[in-house]
Amino acid sequence: MKNRKLTHIDTTGNPAMVDVSEKAITRRTARAQAIVHVGSEIMAQIDQQELQTKKGPVFQTAILAGIMGAKKTSDLIPLCHPLGLEDCSVEIKAEGENIVITSTATLSAKTGVEMEALTAATVAALTVYDMCKAMSHHIVIREVRLLEKTGGKKDFKF
Repeated sequence: MKNRKLTHIDTTGNPAMVDVSEKAITRRTARAQAIVHVGSEIMAQIDQQELQTKKGPVFQTAILAGIMGAKKTSDLIPLCHPLGLEDCSVEIKAEGENIVITSTATLSAKTGVEMEALTAATVAALTVYDMCKAMSHHIVIREVRLLEKTGGKKDFKF
């Protein structure tokens, strides 16, 4: 962590978008994950990895919401560059009393796609919460994290 600095702060201490004009375009991919602890009552209602509510199928709706969220990342996070995603996917699976959401975002650009992957996982998790809250408010969204990224200056793996 030595010699590292915040990249979204200018020399006067004000917020600033990172200038990527001199960077090379590279293929960039990021994978993120969110874990939603829903408890045994909600998990008991999952039938073949799909929970149906009055609002519709939870997993499919959360997948769509996550992808839509990734596409809107620069509208939600003030200093994110608007990116034209080339691919975004969200996978959801039930594990014990948890719903595990994994998102992947890919593009060829001058800047990374980590925030889009994190946004996809988070929005999908919030959608699971919204659709299941009628059954319980004891739902906990946790462990939202970047799992890995490739492209750019260096790769990362959690």
